[in-house]
Amino acid sequence: MDPALASLQSAEYLAVDVETNGLGGDRCELTEIGTVLVGGGELHDTWESLVRPAQPLTRGIERFTGITQSMVDAAPPPEEVLPEIARSMEGRVLVAHNASFDARVLRQAFERCSIDWPKPPVLCTVAMARKLAPLVSQRKLALLAEALGIEVEGVHRALPDALTCARVFCALFPKLCANARSVPEAAALLRSRRAARRAARPVGRRRSVEERPDLSKLPDDPGVYIFRDERGRPLYVGKSLSLRTRARSHFCAPSGWTERAEVVDYRPTHSELGALVLENRLIKQWQPPGNRQLKHTDRWNYLRCRLDIPYPVLEVSARPAAGRAVSIGPLSGRQLAGELADHLTSLFRLRHCGRTMKRREHPSVYGQMGRCCSPCLGDLDPNAYRHQVDRAMALFDGSEAAEDLLLSELDRRIAEASADRHYEAAAALLRRRERLAGVLSRLGGMLRALHADPRLIVAAHPVKDRFDAFWIVGGRVADWGALPPADEIEARAVAALAGRSGHLGAVPAEEVDEVRIVSAWVAEHEPPQLSLAAGPPSAAQVSRWLEGVRARGAVGGPAGAPAEATAASSAVA
Repeated sequence: MDPALASLQSAEYLAVDVETNGLGGDRCELTEIGTVLVGGGELHDTWESLVRPAQPLTRGIERFTGITQSMVDAAPPPEEVLPEIARSMEGRVLVAHNASFDARVLRQAFERCSIDWPKPPVLCTVAMARKLAPLVSQRKLALLAEALGIEVEGVHRALPDALTCARVFCALFPKLCANARSVPEAAALLRSRRAARRAARPVGRRRSVEERPDLSKLPDDPGVYIFRDERGRPLYVGKSLSLRTRARSHFCAPSGWTERAEVVDYRPTHSELGALVLENRLIKQWQPPGNRQLKHTDRWNYLRCRLDIPYPVLEVSARPAAGRAVSIGPLSGRQLAGELADHLTSLFRLRHCGRTMKRREHPSVYGQMGRCCSPCLGDLDPNAYRHQVDRAMALFDGSEAAEDLLLSELDRRIAEASADRHYEAAAALLRRRERLAGVLSRLGGMLRALHADPRLIVAAHPVKDRFDAFWIVGGRVADWGALPPADEIEARAVAALAGRSGHLGAVPAEEVDEVRIVSAWVAEHEPPQLSLAAGPPSAAQVSRWLEGVRARGAVGGPAGAPAEATAASSAVA
């Protein structure tokens, strides 16, 4: 019987719960699934299986679920588990707690394995509780079950959670039958107002599987995919850790350009960073209609100082500055970056008034307190002000740790004030040092100008023994590609340093997004790095470093990196 046409009382239901590796987006993978067959208001057959993910589990998710790496290593791959799930869902209604998550994870796993999604009707026990038990304020699965008088056997494992979900469904099932007669009526009843408005909104026709571009040749590797129309013009450029899975997901909901997509091609990379850089460059080059703007989704910020104005100021932005400027970071958290900017501005007596400087007849409050050299009065030589800016920015030139230099500067000023018997000033500086030390510790040692340290970065394939190499000079990607032999690395380092040596600190506007993408990814993943500050390394040095990189492996931690890589890894930006 078609479950979409069945009455509620005669339909069969499959309560499902999934556990994942805890990652988001394309990296989310199944680690365990449990199902419970429900019919006539009673529980029947149960089934569960661990699933082997492609990526290793984190310690956090192991503690949260109790599923260890050794357990999933011995589990069957998703290609063996999902066909059984597909057979279980045939002719039945899928029931889950927070069903949108479980259905999305399952649908994504089916897409990744190139298995057709059965498209069962879906009912959510969270929506049932919201609609049919409005006095129960707690809607987490265990708390909701306890409020309904249901004994909870376990949490955060697939089968115990599926059993609890099934019992919650059975407890609310009589009320559901009293308000709806068929499965479609029940789904409409439980649909939220926002979802109902979205469903009523007219959308373009969804293309059938036969009408879609052929996606079978897309590899399960990182890279960039390009959808094109019948004339070969790019419609959309996207990147993914798994090209095949991500490209298929675009056809779950029409986006305006999907109806015109006729062919898809791809450009594989060996790493996520390579896919990010290539995607950004192709979008800038082609400006496809499906990519209206480059999204900024990371949490990083930059402390930047533009040097092309007479009296520069320090400011916090989500993007590094273009042109002649110093950009420091990336820094985690806009508030902490703002605190650092305020401390530097006061310590080196820079302007607090932003880019626009109004002429004043009298010093501002900061000028009266001695925290600003008051260029707004119109009698300050720009060169004298620039000297103060240079002193502040010299802390981040990469010669020494900026944290140590900044605290040493404060220690020197405290000692001078004490020697001159300016004890109140010394006490104020001591309080500032304590506050600044707290800010620096929370920023996590990322204080470095983007152009301070040229270096070679190696980004790994998520699961395979493949790498991309990036030569970063002046904060910009001077060269990149698949990791070459040691002698070629040396030659390309020479060319990269020679080609960019005259442009340190000057970033063209069109390259700002790429600078942000690379610096944010490096801060997030801390890949192996080889400093090029002392000049191009010899082939022997590169060979020794590469041995450590390969020993570390595609997914290994920093413990396996060689000494050169470990030392250079402190140069995050």
